[in-house]
Amino acid sequence: MMASDPAQSPQATIEDPRAANRDKFELELEFVQSLANPYYLHSLAQQNILDQPAFINYLEYLMYWKEKDYARFIHYPHALHHLDLLQHAQFRSEMKKDEWREYLNQKQYDHWRTWRDYLGISTSVAPTDPQETGVQLQ
Repeated sequence: MMASDPAQSPQATIEDPRAANRDKFELELEFVQSLANPYYLHSLAQQNILDQPAFINYLEYLMYWKEKDYARFIHYPHALHHLDLLQHAQFRSEMKKDEWREYLNQKQYDHWRTWRDYLGISTSVAPTDPQETGVQLQ
């Protein structure tokens, strides 16, 4: 029989508040980012989870992720937009409908398809055309 790892025990989490805070941060970050997925929102709505008062309060609590210090960790910006939309009862209700899920999914796709990095924020692919690079071919 192997001894259990004390770092994995619940008692270790209680004794190490930094580890507990990190775990909470990672869990909430993962959940907030999952809100970027229209199919996940649709699933939550169809299970009536979006109608539960405790869950609605939790969504309101998660609004702190919109603050600059937290938002910088978000990889999927639509997650924050959807978090905003989830604050409204009408949106939560509409997410039960298949056509609304598809509408939201299409809007998200269209945004990604047409988005341009005019500010040079993201890493771009180097141009392959020599004239674009200013390189002279001999």
